[in-house]
Amino acid sequence: MKKLIPNSLTALNLFFGCQSIISSLEGNLQQAAWFIGIAAVLDFFDGFVARLLNAYSEIGKQLDSLADVVSFGVAPGMIFYVISQDHLLFGNSFPMYIPLLIVFSYLPFLIPIFSAVRLAKFNIDTRQGDSFIGLPTPANALFICTIPFVLESGPDWAALLFASKYFLLLFPIISSYLLVAELPLFALKFKNFSFLDNSLRYLFLLGCGVLIFFFHYFGVGLSIVLYVLLSLLVHLKLIKL
Repeated sequence: MKKLIPNSLTALNLFFGCQSIISSLEGNLQQAAWFIGIAAVLDFFDGFVARLLNAYSEIGKQLDSLADVVSFGVAPGMIFYVISQDHLLFGNSFPMYIPLLIVFSYLPFLIPIFSAVRLAKFNIDTRQGDSFIGLPTPANALFICTIPFVLESGPDWAALLFASKYFLLLFPIISSYLLVAELPLFALKFKNFSFLDNSLRYLFLLGCGVLIFFFHYFGVGLSIVLYVLLSLLVHLKLIKL
């Protein structure tokens, strides 16, 4: 019976992922992003509750990955697809380039494909305990969720960046690579509250607070970039975890 509680939270995660997809199809991208944010909170708490109740199950593990494919793969991919369709204008292109441009228009669907690959790898990779190998799908999804808000509210230079054809064409490729890259990224798991044992985690959370304070929605996206950069510095042994 205890196993039903975390599994129910996972099912709610999946529900809000589906709601996000519907919102994207209706053109309400900010609402779609909020639904993914709610799914991310539920994704955190289903694991927390499972640990608290000692209610692990193989079904729960598989259900969690399946829900994450939808909420943090398909749903953000749909947000990015709609944004790309709105800002990648191919109408005046030469006919000879039309097949290539059609391919470019579907690049956002690399995001759900590689999210699924990343989650499948996570399920069978025994190395991913206290750290991750490759960018976690919720982190990638949260970065994408910031884009509709930045396009609407700025800052202007960030909105111009997110609306540029170079970003819209390159981001799906770069993010897909990061999802499956053999790059260790630290996990935000506090075994205790000692500053010495968790100095990098505290530094990251402080950096997130500063970025969000100064850049608002864009600060969330910058926090994901900070997370990758700090993990890279740890991997290169330039700083200690």
